[in-house]
Amino acid sequence: MIRLRRFGRFWYDFIIGDDWTVAVAVTVSLLITSLVAHNGKNWFWLLPTAVICTLGVSLKRLVRRP
Repeated sequence: MIRLRRFGRFWYDFIIGDDWTVAVAVTVSLLITSLVAHNGKNWFWLLPTAVICTLGVSLKRLVRRP
């Protein structure tokens, strides 16, 4: 049971990390890109754009903290 708990904590820390909003934004971007691709569109630019914008917002929020 201890190993299972450690395994879960590792993945939580690896995926969520310090900022859960980045994880949510990337997950939503992946879902939207997948849905659009299944409908025959090619929105390859959506995921990199979302990641760059999310990173910028996250860094801006971090720098503002006193």
